[in-house]
Amino acid sequence: MKLKTLSLLLAGALASVTVHSAGVSDAMIANDAQSTNDVLSWGLGTQGQRFSALKTINTGNVSKLVPAWSFSFGGEKQRGQESQPLIHNGKMFVTGSYSRIYAIDLKTGAKLWKYEHRLPEGIMPCCDVINRGAALYDNLVIFATLDAQLIALDQNTGDVVWKEKIDEYSAGYSASAAPLIAGGLLLTGVSGGEFGAIGRVEARNPKTGDLVWTRPVVEGHMGYTYDKDGNKKENGVSGTTGATWPGDLWKTGGATTWLGGTYDAKTGLAYFGTGNPAPWNSHVRKGDNLFSCSTVAIDIKTGKIKWHYQGTPNDSWDFDGANEFVTFDMDGKRVGAKADRNGFFYVNDASTGKLLNAFPFVKKITWATGIDLQTGRPKFVADNRPGDPSQAKAGENKGKTVLAAPAFLGAKNQMPMAYSPQTGLFYVPSNEWEMDIWNEPISYKRGAAYLGAGFTIKPVFNDYIGSLRAMDPKTGKMVWEIKNNAPLWGGVLTTAGNLVFWGTPEGYLKAADAKTGKELWKFQTGSGVVAPPVTWNEGGEQYIAVVSGWGGAVPLWGGEVAKKVNFLEQGGSVWVFKLPK
Repeated sequence: MKLKTLSLLLAGALASVTVHSAGVSDAMIANDAQSTNDVLSWGLGTQGQRFSALKTINTGNVSKLVPAWSFSFGGEKQRGQESQPLIHNGKMFVTGSYSRIYAIDLKTGAKLWKYEHRLPEGIMPCCDVINRGAALYDNLVIFATLDAQLIALDQNTGDVVWKEKIDEYSAGYSASAAPLIAGGLLLTGVSGGEFGAIGRVEARNPKTGDLVWTRPVVEGHMGYTYDKDGNKKENGVSGTTGATWPGDLWKTGGATTWLGGTYDAKTGLAYFGTGNPAPWNSHVRKGDNLFSCSTVAIDIKTGKIKWHYQGTPNDSWDFDGANEFVTFDMDGKRVGAKADRNGFFYVNDASTGKLLNAFPFVKKITWATGIDLQTGRPKFVADNRPGDPSQAKAGENKGKTVLAAPAFLGAKNQMPMAYSPQTGLFYVPSNEWEMDIWNEPISYKRGAAYLGAGFTIKPVFNDYIGSLRAMDPKTGKMVWEIKNNAPLWGGVLTTAGNLVFWGTPEGYLKAADAKTGKELWKFQTGSGVVAPPVTWNEGGEQYIAVVSGWGGAVPLWGGEVAKKVNFLEQGGSVWVFKLPK
């Protein structure tokens, strides 16, 4: 009996050790970019470089890649699939459209569990019913929902551990970005800028969902810190009330942090891009409208903005600034880069925000002639701002129409770029399109679209819209490009095998030589790819995975461009590839 009791105790102890070791720790997340056996963060590391040190698959053998397995999200709920999978403890965690999440067996592709969030009537996502991924912490997998909630599930069972509301979906708030784990905190943003929602970053305890601090990113709004009992304390106003916003427009100012953020442990800062100011009609909100269309760097310990850089002051084209800020080393400095929707590529000091370089990464930009490196401000083309509708001729209800490039869907939108420390290049999925745009009278109504503009999007060139471009952040030169007929809307992965992987709306996952841009492999997934690929090592073999499923903002907002790609089929699946034995 004693031996049996002892063996049972030992078995229990070993089981508890196994469960604990399977949990995702802060140290594991900090090491995510170096670890090759898992993928724990959106961006393959909190810096968001999307670089893997794996090189089993390389330029010499990538042409031999074959499918290992494929998994269907099933049902009738297709639409856009923009999710980046996470890999841990023999499981893939991947979100799907309509706020669903799946756990899949890595070896077999079999479904282990599914959680399908029950969405209420009346949700108002601006840009399809997408979800961009989850976060892992301890034994939890955490993701955001279209009705602006956060859900934490047990990684093994899919059972709900905690659930917290971010904000009111009836006021236009939603959430679709992958959460960020940084320094033991769960950092999230919000969506809803087209409805006058207020952008902010929130920090929570990832184990409980309890708030730690909140930081609004529209000038004039108060930040807060929270104690263990949930009591809140003021933590300073963001910016200076009324300094760059006229009247009360800051109260419905937009600037939502809809793509989520990145984090650099060396600086201790989290970097979030902010979206367009609301409404689109810039004539009613004269001023820079801080902190819209900006990168904001937040000290995660205090929840305060340490620096900001604004790419498009007084935005009149819905250029946003929500694109990811990717930190890296250049000339002995920690710097960060952003390929902005406005068509310019920016390099800033990651600690201070000082602008170090700025240059175009698309061929047609009409709203500005360049960026002044001394002041950091754009050199605006005054005649390319849509006209003031209050000055319209008698009988007309809109301002002067202008032809503007890029179009409001951006030179780069949600699709994340990748950086290779081997080549020193950024691989940027870009689009060449333009728009006729005009301003209209507008007033705020809670829960209603808050634009004050009309538009028509069209291609700049006849032979292509999308282009994967290798950009040198030091020189601003485009090293190579691969053109694509349809717009590019999926992210990029680069590896130590001297490879770049990316997807196209036509359905292909592709691979190219990272140095030369020579295309080496492609596979037809059956639907458009608008998601970023990932890679990992399992049992000595390297795997590549990508989610397939056409949708997102292009078919909803794309005008003439949407008509050009209306033959593309929806879908919802994950494809995993490996080299044959």
